[in-house]
Amino acid sequence: MFYWVVKYTLGMALKVVFRPWSRGGRNLPRRGPVILASNHLSFADHFFGPLPLPRKVVFLAKAEYFTRPGFTGLVSRAFFSGTGQIPVDRTGGVASERALASGLRVLAEGNVLGIYPEGTRSRDGKLHKGKTGVARLALESRAPVVPCAMIGTFEFLPSGSFRPSLRIRPGVIFGIPLDFSRYYGQEADRAVLRAVTDEIMQAIQKLSGQEYVDTYARKSDADAGNQGSPAGSPGQDEDGDPGDGIGGTPELLRRPPRPSTRYLALSPVPLRGWPRPLGLALCEWES
Repeated sequence: MFYWVVKYTLGMALKVVFRPWSRGGRNLPRRGPVILASNHLSFADHFFGPLPLPRKVVFLAKAEYFTRPGFTGLVSRAFFSGTGQIPVDRTGGVASERALASGLRVLAEGNVLGIYPEGTRSRDGKLHKGKTGVARLALESRAPVVPCAMIGTFEFLPSGSFRPSLRIRPGVIFGIPLDFSRYYGQEADRAVLRAVTDEIMQAIQKLSGQEYVDTYARKSDADAGNQGSPAGSPGQDEDGDPGDGIGGTPELLRRPPRPSTRYLALSPVPLRGWPRPLGLALCEWES
């Protein structure tokens, strides 16, 4: 219930202020398990991606959102729990397998599971190589995959920015569902997992028009030096995906918790220190 209250109140505010647009919403099946696989350009993707859909979208969220102490922790926990997000321990190993099981449970219950195959936000606006967790989920659950492309959110709210651009109308395009039934029963085959993942990323690229680069997206520029590490090195998974806890685990649990936690806020009053007032602020901060 809380999910729909938030969606219709917060969603209405987002529509009025930022005028988002969407295409292809009818491509999402109205019932049954579905994997929504999207590119990831901005923190705003979490809001504008599911906004036009008539079904609830469940994402795997880092556990820190649910465990912070004090009043802010209570608010964070209530919001993420109420909107259907599932806490994920990102320490890897057994915890990674539990996260995969959580995603499969969401799909077994006939719900929509949202996932970002790149594993993190793109720092350069390009579409990066997908990690194979999305393929494992698709083959083990036998759910169709709907490719999703966020448009303009990179310019709307760049990574590290506190202030959205009112000149940009964020958009989202949903593609035709992808069927991977020809690969059922082969989820242990790394070559199959890579082929399925690449097909999903190709479908996303056709919708988004982004330049595709065959390297993994990194959490920060400082991580770029790790791109060439050989498979099997510490921090890699079975198929060589850098930073993965196990082969093909969903991307949100790859790395150990960071000392800071980001939050999104909608402020009905002008924010102190801004050069001019803004009636509704979409922002992200660290604590």
